[in-house]
Parts: sequence; structure tokens; C-alpha cells
Amino acid sequence: MSKAWFAAAASALLAWAAVQAPLAQPAQDPGAAPAPAGVENAQRAWQNWTLNCQGCHRFDGSGSDATAPGIAGTVAKFLLVPGGREYLIRVPGVATSPLSDADLAEVVNWMLWRFDKEHLPASFQPYTAAEIAPLRARPLRLEASQMRSTLSSQAEAAAAQAGAVQPSAVQPSTVQPSTAK
Repeated sequence: MSKAWFAAAASALLAWAAVQAPLAQPAQDPGAAPAPAGVENAQRAWQNWTLNCQGCHRFDGSGSDATAPGIAGTVAKFLLVPGGREYLIRVPGVATSPLSDADLAEVVNWMLWRFDKEHLPASFQPYTAAEIAPLRARPLRLEASQMRSTLSSQAEAAAAQAGAVQPSAVQPSTVQPSTAK
């Protein structure tokens, strides 16, 4: 396919995204608040997310079994365990993205803030283009799923140990009102 075809397709997708904006845009207008660390332009990051990531991870980060795992409420937990930071860049959809290293760093930083800022470590250092380049040069292939499973288990344990409340672990039927007076 030609460059002109891709340009026309990208333009059509942006036009479609603009029409769908109430559904697809972040809950808070990216231009209304200061951009998170590592994000020079939140609107551009959102557009890059929309064009390159949202198709599989869905507009709300929920993902699906058929396309890509959910990231909402979980993605920043990978930053809590050794190897997790590198994993996020080496997964196939990220490592093989057509975005430049700088744009990819911006999207990942935005995505962490947008979909899981509650679990961002206080010591989080934003991804940079210089960090992205060597990691995406070594994309994960068949081992990606097993690595995700291992890291995810470690990350859940680390988040729980750090005192993070796991809403899925609290069942309404097990919460009893206090009888102490």
C-alpha cells in the first residue's frame, strides 16, 4: 500500500476519532490539566494512543481476551518489580509500533498516567527516547505471555505489600460493619 493510502487512512481515523471524542477522549480534557511528567503534549499523546493502541486495548484500557490485555488499573504495577519497566517497552505491540522513540516514550508515559496513576511509584522516572530505543530493538515474541503472567503475579504481590487496596480482592459480602462502640 502506498504512503498516500496510509495518510488518507490516518486522516480518516483522526476525523472519526474527533466525531467519537466524547467516548474516546480521556475523562479529563488532556489540555485542561498540566501534562504528566514525560509528556510534552498530552493531546498528541492521546492522538497517538487513539491511532496506535486503542484499537486493541480499547478506549478505556479494558482490553479483551481476543486482542490485548487490559491495562486500566494494572499497567503501572509493572514498574514495581524488576524487569517490569523493560517489559512494558519490549511487548510486541509497543516494540514494533510505528511511532518514533520520542513519541512512543510520550505515549507510554501518558498511558501510565491516564490508566493507572494510582500505582505509579513516587520514584517514577518518565521513559525517554534514549531508553526506548535499545529496549524496542529486542522485542519479546513467544515469551511475552509467560513473562506477563510472571511479572503480573509479582507486581500484584508488590502492590499489596505496598499497601495498595485491591478492589477485586474485597467482596461486599465479607465486609462487616463494626460492632465496637
